[in-house]
Amino acid sequence: MPDPRPSPLPSSLSATALPFIPAPAAHLPGAGAVAGPHAGPHAGPGDGHAREGAAAAGRPSPAVELILRGPSGLGTAGLHLARREEPPAPEVPGTPAADGAPAADKAGETGEAGEAGNPIPGLYHHPVAEPDPVRTEEVSRRIKAWALDEVELYPEEWEDQFDGFSVGRYMVACHPDAPTVEHLMIATRLMVAENAVDDCYCEDHGGSPVGLGGRLLLAHTALDALHTTQEYEPAWARSLHADAPRRAYRSAMEYLVQGAGPSQADRFRHDMARLHMGYLAEAAWAQTDYVPEVWEYLAMRQFNNFRPCPTLTDTVGGYELPADLHARPDMQRVIALAGNATTLVNDLYSYTKELASPGRHLNLPVVIAEREGLSEREAYLKAVEVHNDLMHRFEAEAAAVAADCPVPSVLRFLRGVAVWVDGNHYWHQTNTYRYSLPDFW
Repeated sequence: MPDPRPSPLPSSLSATALPFIPAPAAHLPGAGAVAGPHAGPHAGPGDGHAREGAAAAGRPSPAVELILRGPSGLGTAGLHLARREEPPAPEVPGTPAADGAPAADKAGETGEAGEAGNPIPGLYHHPVAEPDPVRTEEVSRRIKAWALDEVELYPEEWEDQFDGFSVGRYMVACHPDAPTVEHLMIATRLMVAENAVDDCYCEDHGGSPVGLGGRLLLAHTALDALHTTQEYEPAWARSLHADAPRRAYRSAMEYLVQGAGPSQADRFRHDMARLHMGYLAEAAWAQTDYVPEVWEYLAMRQFNNFRPCPTLTDTVGGYELPADLHARPDMQRVIALAGNATTLVNDLYSYTKELASPGRHLNLPVVIAEREGLSEREAYLKAVEVHNDLMHRFEAEAAAVAADCPVPSVLRFLRGVAVWVDGNHYWHQTNTYRYSLPDFW
C-alpha cells in the first residue's frame, strides 16, 4: 500500500490568512491565489477587486502551515490525507491561472464539458490540478449506472444534460483524499440526488413554487425517516419510490448511512433541512414576485447553498470529525462562510445561463442591480467583490480555528473544506457545457 500523499490540489488555506476588512481596502491573494485581470482604466464601478491583479503574499501563517502539513507525531499517520487503493495518476499541470486570459468572447458561447474555460476576471480563487482521469472515468461510469439502473433518475432525452453535468470530474476534484472510489460515490450520489430534487421540484424540469413545501417535506423523509404506526408505515415506504427525486434521495442516503458514522449522517440530515428551508424562501419570493434586499438574499443563500457537500469531507475522506468539534461556533462560522462563498461562485458562473431561461431568476448580480440601482455590469462586478470578501473571511476564520484547536481531525477537516471550495470553482470554470461568462470585460 503506498504511503499517504498530500492532496494534488492547492488548498484555499495555502493563502496567508488576512484579517477581514469589509472594504474598500484591497484583499491581497495569498500564495497560489488568483484575482483575475481588469479591462483597463475605464473598468468602471465595482472593479476594486478586478484591479487587484495576482499578487502573491508572504509566508503562510503558522496556523495555515498546520493545516497544510497535517498532523504529526506518534499515532497520527492515519490522519493524513488518506491512502489510496489505486496508484495515483501522473500529475497533470493545473488549469491556467487568470493571468491575462480574456473572458469568453460572447455571452452564451459554450464548448464540450471538460474544456478549460476561463475564470471570471477579478474572482479570488485557487487554480487546481486536473482531477485524476482514471478515477473520474470510473466515478462517471458508476454514477450513470446508479442513475439509470438503481433509481431510474431520468428519461433518455435528458441523457445529454446528465453527461454535461460532469459530476464525476466535479467530485474527484473536490475530494482528492478519498481512499477509494466507493468513498467518492457517497458524495456523488448525494450530489446527483440533490440536483434531481432541485430540477424536478424547484426548477426547469417540472418544478414550481406552488406546493413546494409539501413535496420537499415528503422527500425529506427519505433522508430522515418517518417513525409512525404499522398501519401507515407501508404507504410511506411506497411513497419513497413514487418519483425520481425520492428514489434518488432514499438510495443515496442508504449508501451514506453505510459509509458514515451516526453523527455524520445526522449532520447531513440537518444540513439538508437547512437547504430545503432555503428552497422554500426562494419559492415564496417567486410566488409574490418579491426581489429581496441584498442582505435578505444573502441570508437565503446561506441556507439554499452548497453546505451539505463540503461538510461530507470527513466521510468521503474515511475519517470523522467528532460531533463536539464540528459543533464549535467558530467551526460553524467557517463552514457557513465556505458554503456562502461557493454558492456565489454558482451565482456568477450561471449568470448568463439564468438570463437566457424563462422568467426571472434571482442571483446576487440581479438582486444588487435591482436594489442598488446599478447597471447589470456594475452589479455583476460588485457581486465578485462580495464573493472575494467572503473568501478572505473564510480563510482568516479557518486559520483562527486551526491556531486555537490544532487537533489532527480539525486540521484535516479544515483542509478538506478548503479543497472542496477550490474544486467547486474548478468545476464551474471548466464546465463550459453549462456555463459561459457575460461580456463585461
